[in-house]
Amino acid sequence: MKTDSFVARHVGPRGTNVQEMLTTIGVKSMDELIKKTIPSDIFIPKGLNLDQAMSEHEYLAHIHDLSIKNKLFKNYIGLGYHPTITPGVIQRNILENPGWYTAYTPYQAEIAQGRLEALLNYQTMVSELTGMELANASLLDEGTAAAEAMIMLYNTRSRAQKKNNSIQFFVSDNVLPQTIDILKTRATPLHIDLIFGDYETIEFTEGFFGALVQYPGKNGQVLDYSNFTKSANEKEVRVAVAADLLSLSILTPPGEWGADVVVGTTQRFGIPMGYGGPHAAFFATKQAYKRNIPGRIIGVTKDANGNRALRMALQTREQHIKREKATSNICTAQVLLAVMAGMYSVYHGPNGLKYIANTVHQLTYTLHDELTKLGILQINKTFFDTLNVEVKETKSIKENAELLNVNFYYTNKNTVSISLNETTTLSDVNEIVKIIAKSEDKTFTEVTTINPQITIPQNLSRTSEFMQNPVFNSYHSETEMMRYIKKLERKDLSLNHSMISLGSCTMKLNAASEMFPLSWANWANIHPFVPIVQAAGYQEVFRQLESDLNEITGFHATSLQPNSGAQGEYAGLLVIKAYHEARGDHHRNICLIPSSAHGTNPASAVMAGMKVVVTKATAEGNIDFEDLKEKALLYKDNLSALMVTYPSTHGVFESGIKEITKLIHENGGQVYMDGANMNAQVGLTNPATIGADVCHLNLHKTFAIPHGGGGPGVGPICVVEHLAPYLPSNPIIPTGGDSPITSVSSAPWGSSLVLLISYGYIKMLGANGLKAATENAILNANYIKKNLEDSYDILYTGENGFCAHEMIVDFRAFKEKGIEVVDIAKRLMDYGYHAPTVSFPVPGTLMIEPTESESKAELDNFIAALLSIKKEIESTEKHDEDSILKNAPHTQQMLTDDAWKFNYSRKQAAFPMESIADNKFWPSVRRVDDAFGDRNLICSCTPIEDYM
Repeated sequence: MKTDSFVARHVGPRGTNVQEMLTTIGVKSMDELIKKTIPSDIFIPKGLNLDQAMSEHEYLAHIHDLSIKNKLFKNYIGLGYHPTITPGVIQRNILENPGWYTAYTPYQAEIAQGRLEALLNYQTMVSELTGMELANASLLDEGTAAAEAMIMLYNTRSRAQKKNNSIQFFVSDNVLPQTIDILKTRATPLHIDLIFGDYETIEFTEGFFGALVQYPGKNGQVLDYSNFTKSANEKEVRVAVAADLLSLSILTPPGEWGADVVVGTTQRFGIPMGYGGPHAAFFATKQAYKRNIPGRIIGVTKDANGNRALRMALQTREQHIKREKATSNICTAQVLLAVMAGMYSVYHGPNGLKYIANTVHQLTYTLHDELTKLGILQINKTFFDTLNVEVKETKSIKENAELLNVNFYYTNKNTVSISLNETTTLSDVNEIVKIIAKSEDKTFTEVTTINPQITIPQNLSRTSEFMQNPVFNSYHSETEMMRYIKKLERKDLSLNHSMISLGSCTMKLNAASEMFPLSWANWANIHPFVPIVQAAGYQEVFRQLESDLNEITGFHATSLQPNSGAQGEYAGLLVIKAYHEARGDHHRNICLIPSSAHGTNPASAVMAGMKVVVTKATAEGNIDFEDLKEKALLYKDNLSALMVTYPSTHGVFESGIKEITKLIHENGGQVYMDGANMNAQVGLTNPATIGADVCHLNLHKTFAIPHGGGGPGVGPICVVEHLAPYLPSNPIIPTGGDSPITSVSSAPWGSSLVLLISYGYIKMLGANGLKAATENAILNANYIKKNLEDSYDILYTGENGFCAHEMIVDFRAFKEKGIEVVDIAKRLMDYGYHAPTVSFPVPGTLMIEPTESESKAELDNFIAALLSIKKEIESTEKHDEDSILKNAPHTQQMLTDDAWKFNYSRKQAAFPMESIADNKFWPSVRRVDDAFGDRNLICSCTPIEDYM
């Protein structure tokens, strides 16, 4: 074996195994399999034109050299991003631990209790710091969270407001500029009228439904919004607040002065800036909005034994499930980052957070005091961590600061904004004073002590307690914290235990060499709004990554800004919309979407201001061309786009795809390709070849960014040349095309830090390795299919009887015995496996996608598990509610109880195959009671009183 070949480490099947698998499938070679799977007219004629593949050692040297091109300045820019300290115990045991970062979204609660508890801690932290009743399990970034708040308040207007067409939303001019840009993006398609102004002078009329203020404001002023909120509520105007979470440990929380929604970012809770992300945004609100809140909520329920268990609550209110009736397309979160932020609060506790906040504030007051002594005007009367300083001119300050590797934020020619942070020391304060004194021709005198004053006025000072639960007051030594993190990790099944064959999710290897650079300071500690010249390493990565993605997709240009797949869908549709409008075709608003599409497709289209028309599927699972043609002709004058997933959501390469895209173009529309299944295309075909105009790529699927237990995700869009001018920009650092749409994410390049993972994946695989990965993904899927098809019904295949990279297995025939697909999903846990995708896109089925990273041995073990379960089904009596399947999963507690009341043995329950004993995974709870949890919604840690 070539030990310096990354492809040999990434791809699972070994040399002799490959031929055995091909023989089982019934083909002679990999080439024959691929030609029988993919339509001949969409093969790309030559290989990808990419750099030669690097070894892992070469790549790490390369990425280190690039990192040195990023300049590590001390950053006092603020604007929602701050240097922070990631506790080593969290960095080593969560961020750098595959037990945490390779897990999937916790849909299978029984094998996800660890991260569910971590997320419940996060929700509790957020709701108690903000003073709100309910918080979700994170959103993508602060700007997105603010936009989601606006849309939630819009959709929950009173009957009278809807009748009066109340569409005005007030936005304080003190809100962060990147947030304002995203509000504009979201508001325009929905015809929401944004009204900007001063919160003190705005007069609410019946035309208003909501308002947004920043706390503290973008330039650092801490304002008292209590009267503003009171007068707004008197006019039935609901108030959203974008708040700094750390400040809320010493400032009066918005929930105590009447806010309806509080949003923001948890970045400064130990999450590196990473040149913009990823970070977990928070969203907290009142119980009254529990069925309207976007994203996911973790709730408390009980298991089959009545023991406390956690699960994702109210899943039916997840908006993307509602398709074209959705009010949000959010279908993911930032779980890994939320877990880290929650653990930061567990490690420091309420007293630790107050200590950090007070120290930051005292240093800020010390700086204010010293500048005042020099006769320099500091504008903010009340502040937490940010000063607004008036100077003769900022040019000389900028020059002197940059000579000392210091960045401030220059609001205009005469004003400097300076935000201090957790990493700031008294020495740093002296350096700042010295820079300003020199620039202003003042005499510098060194400060020797921190001024201990807390200058927050009484009416803005927090008096209420928070985070009194034992979990926030127990793990403050590193030993205890390490053990707590490990205790939770052991409850979760991740890729470091076994294959996770979730269809449409592509749970492939996230190689350690791809992950290493995320912890390096020169990548992690760059503020997103530094001058471009200070981020030369990042800029080179972006240029090369965009070029490589253009080559892989066959497109002309790429935007890396969208920070999830759903954001990519939304951005792609907005680019199509902008293209039509630039041509004067404002009326083109019809979006055709196949019935089999993922729910985010119609949800994104509605958010983009389009009208969704659903097209039928054939019995074979393909797009019904005649129905599509009928609707394309019917709506040809108003046709905007077709959204199509390729290969299809059913796991098939449809042979008529070129005819489909041609039809859309002939009738004035553009073709949007959902990149969810791109893992079956790379190096063999591409979106441009099939006739698409834009696609999003799930870098957290095809290009190896880990799923993190439900985020981060990255969804860049690639476009043809005529759509390139409309790629999204940013209000602070210009990006995108010549006529760009406004921002879809807060940071200019979205979740920049994790883009390094996909960059490394491409650089180490190279053209041949990427092609081999795709071929082996198709090989592994067809190998499983061949081994299961005599025992189970496989729903859809291509014209030659092969599937693409995934397949749908039908379990509906077993309903006559009272066995549901969920029973099979839970039983797989006893065999050490996470279930494949349950009941999507077809109810009563499992969609299996093994990826290229799994070996033949692992595939054989998974196949054996499913065949063993088939025998269990066959031996089950009709409607036996006490069968081994209905009681699954079986916990260690069940097996060790003195009493065993079941009509099968303990060995059958927990060790149905001999191989399991060597690596047994124990679900930590029995089957959870979803209905009980929804009827009794509890979404935070148990109150301290319950422990007394």
